[in-house]
Amino acid sequence: MTLGAKSFPRDEHGDIVRGEKRHPTIEDDVVIYANATILGGDTTIGRGAVIGSSVWVTRSVEPGQFVTMESPRLRFRGPGDGSSPHDYQI
Repeated sequence: MTLGAKSFPRDEHGDIVRGEKRHPTIEDDVVIYANATILGGDTTIGRGAVIGSSVWVTRSVEPGQFVTMESPRLRFRGPGDGSSPHDYQI
């Protein structure tokens, strides 16, 4: 799991501004599964929410919501279809 900032805030001179909130707020009773990434100081994960595995969150999640990633469709290419054995796409 990664909890972090989307970027470093900078002032009008391009210098990094220190002391500003950069990490998300995680409320009580939240479940966050492996490989989830939650970014942004304005991002709040509401009470009782569930963040699924491998989800990338950059905006707030309402209390009690489930956020999951639909199973990606894998396509394998190889012998018998005219492609190189090392030619694949995920």
